[in-house]
Amino acid sequence: MLQLTRQDIRKYAAEVFGTFALVFAGTGAIVINEVSHGAVTHVGISLTFGLIVLSMIYALGDVSGCHLNPAVTLGFYASGRLEKRLVAPYLLSQCLGAILASATLRGMFPANESLGMTLPDGGAVQSFVLEFILTLILMFVILSVSTGSKEKGMLAGVAVGSVIGLEALFAGPISGASMNPARSLAPAIIAWRFESLWLYLLAPALGACCSVFIFRLVHDPNGTGANMNTEVDA
Repeated sequence: MLQLTRQDIRKYAAEVFGTFALVFAGTGAIVINEVSHGAVTHVGISLTFGLIVLSMIYALGDVSGCHLNPAVTLGFYASGRLEKRLVAPYLLSQCLGAILASATLRGMFPANESLGMTLPDGGAVQSFVLEFILTLILMFVILSVSTGSKEKGMLAGVAVGSVIGLEALFAGPISGASMNPARSLAPAIIAWRFESLWLYLLAPALGACCSVFIFRLVHDPNGTGANMNTEVDA
């Protein structure tokens, strides 16, 4: 029988709130940029995504690890840093937080059609490859600066927030630089537009899992995860 501990509830609540904050601020910046006729700018949108993730890592890293991203959760699981029992609840919590954020934005900006959803500006294959590589790089950085399954520490927030802002800055105009299935799924559901959604669900998940192999190749030649925290649920 499944039993939830108080610590588990705190983790899931942190993932709901953190992902809500990420999607509300990030896609909210896109919506407000459209409403304000470009006042936020593409640079501003990129910084918003990076800064909200940086802030949430420092606020929630010690609680849930501050994944905020199903691809990151799958990457931690593939690396052996996250217990199997936590995977599904984390994914559900992240999707719930993201959907609540998009629903809130729909209530605030009912005339906006896309709600900051990600769409490829060009071919689907091009954006698929781009999202795969972007998430691979992101997950590599996360694994390199995190402890166990947790993104925490003096430099974790800066490193992860910086790479998200950087990738959004140069890749956003082509693929949207989602790197996060929940971030793309939520506005698609609320706006009821599902074109190209498959690539934003599949490419980040594959990129994050493939990143584990590269991380072990670079940081651990024996592939044994020598610098991984064995207390995955600490």
